[in-house]
Amino acid sequence: MKRRTTTILATVLAAVAVSTAVLFSLPANAETAAFRVANSWSTGYQAEITVSNPSSSAISTWKVVLTLPAGTSVTQAWSSTLTSSGNTYTFTPAAWNGTIAANSSTNFGFIVTGTGQPTGCLVNGQTCTGTTTPTSPSVSPSTSTSPPPPPVNGTPVGINGQLKVCGTKLCNQYGKPIQLRGMSTHGIQWFPNCYTDAALDALATDWNSDLFRVSMYVQEQGYETDPAGFTTRVNNLVDEAEQRGMYALIDFHILTPGDPMYNLDRAKTFFAQVSARNAARKNVIYEIANEPNGVSWSTIKNYAEQVIPVIRANDPDAVVVVGTRGWSSLGVSEGGSSSEIIANPVNASNVMYTFHFYAASHKDNYRAEVERAAASLPLFVTEFGTVTYTGDGAVDTASSNAWLDLLDRLQISYANWTFSDAGEGSAALKPGTCAGGSFAGTGVLTESGLLMRSRIRTADNFPTS
Repeated sequence: MKRRTTTILATVLAAVAVSTAVLFSLPANAETAAFRVANSWSTGYQAEITVSNPSSSAISTWKVVLTLPAGTSVTQAWSSTLTSSGNTYTFTPAAWNGTIAANSSTNFGFIVTGTGQPTGCLVNGQTCTGTTTPTSPSVSPSTSTSPPPPPVNGTPVGINGQLKVCGTKLCNQYGKPIQLRGMSTHGIQWFPNCYTDAALDALATDWNSDLFRVSMYVQEQGYETDPAGFTTRVNNLVDEAEQRGMYALIDFHILTPGDPMYNLDRAKTFFAQVSARNAARKNVIYEIANEPNGVSWSTIKNYAEQVIPVIRANDPDAVVVVGTRGWSSLGVSEGGSSSEIIANPVNASNVMYTFHFYAASHKDNYRAEVERAAASLPLFVTEFGTVTYTGDGAVDTASSNAWLDLLDRLQISYANWTFSDAGEGSAALKPGTCAGGSFAGTGVLTESGLLMRSRIRTADNFPTS
């Protein structure tokens, strides 16, 4: 609700076993490359192919053709268009990644059912020759599955462990309903100095925050400009939150365009990578579409039912939060209501539904809708502001407290927008705070920050029996 690749020179193929790499060599004048499986399980694996253009000129299209043995098949793909004939699978560009600039690359991923390795490869019609070479796996930062450190005792994650949805509530490892309270970043592309060790220390120990929402914009100089870089940033912040015993809500922050299907391929790529890398962690919650707008609930549901299986292939236990119509207003901001979701819920388990509000703009009719919806749907307020829907303006203390009282009573978890020093009313920190590097105490806080810190730092209720 707020504001605002000629000739392919290299191909990388992910093969089935973590202890095996498959190397396809292009013609003699071409480079070669190898890449390991992103993730594997007993009945299949997730693979990725990178198409690179190290030449000095852009290329306008690409095509990769793989042949798989009988009994092995590609069941879904992202960041590409997939067609098949028998055991042959052809990958061509998605709508947005056909052109590869000079000295650049693109990649796509896919899920394979069965454990057979590819037996053939064509790149833009040229035959590849393949050999299978045993090798030790190399683990990239974005796909590492090394065991995380245990959560700190007495912290939100240390007490509650792996979360799950039970009925209409968010529940802890003991099956008891809980409420998480915390803060959202602003766009991580704009405010890196706001998310340092000192900043997260302040959230965890001064604010007593349970939750840290990592807001990764897709457009607006975000993920689409550097997928690997932004994925690494998100993973690093997940680790920082985990080290302090906070839950990390990974926000795929779509806003403009509001149709999540525009970013479907990007979402599949991103969530395949972060879910594979973070599958062993208990502190991760996935928010797959920040604020859908201008589209029907059926479109959002269709998107969710394509993205959730990508996450579930790697991380079957994590909670997934699905955006709702009308800038995640349960449809109210576009003349609808939660009844359309109740009548046609997402076909997946362990799912919650997003609600966003801005207290100075969204008042009694929105609160009434949340009260109605919460009787039938598990809700998560992944974003809200104490100001107007623009993210700016004066703090509406009365409406903000009315909202927070309602969320507390209904045990609905929330993240406030924003833990940043942006020059807008919703920012919790005074301008210049992040450059100064000191975040604890009340002296650095705006009116919104003072209100939110006072609400979040009150004692949690985390039942264990």
